[in-house]
Amino acid sequence: MFKKLDIIDEIDNRLRLVSEEVKLPLSKEDKKIIKDIIKHLTFSQIEEYEKKYDLRPGMGLAFPQLGINKRIIVIVHEVEEGIFDNYVVINPKVISHSKEIIAAAAGEGCLSVNREVEGHVPRYARITIEGYDEDGNLIQVRAREELSIAFQHEVDHLNGVMFYDRIDKNKKFYTEEEIRLI
Repeated sequence: MFKKLDIIDEIDNRLRLVSEEVKLPLSKEDKKIIKDIIKHLTFSQIEEYEKKYDLRPGMGLAFPQLGINKRIIVIVHEVEEGIFDNYVVINPKVISHSKEIIAAAAGEGCLSVNREVEGHVPRYARITIEGYDEDGNLIQVRAREELSIAFQHEVDHLNGVMFYDRIDKNKKFYTEEEIRLI
């Protein structure tokens, strides 16, 4: 049985809190929430289920978006049609990043933002994240391009930052000469 997640909206002040470190091992409840997030994000990227369950497509979700003040992010990245890589990172930290800055050409969206937000969000082209997997093992994830953007977006949620906070109010859009758009 599939139940749509109750994702909080940007007007909810809980999205502006800095999330708390998670004590390991994970609780059964947190593991269940992670499974539910993976299912929700996967279904949201498969057109048949997206329509059936009225889902907005999304590839990442942080626990704060469910009103849970914990440093856990989940990313479901479609690497080929119908084939997904799942990333669960507990207490993630960006430990290195490229000098190169990129932005999603179409801008970013967020499952907690139910409106169109125009502007490019400058992000690092490549990052390395360190944290823990669901079993408490120390892991590192190297991400580039679209996946790098997703990780930075989700880590921002853990720090109370919304993607539109990073849009320059005086210069909402960049040219290819200024930032590489992907």
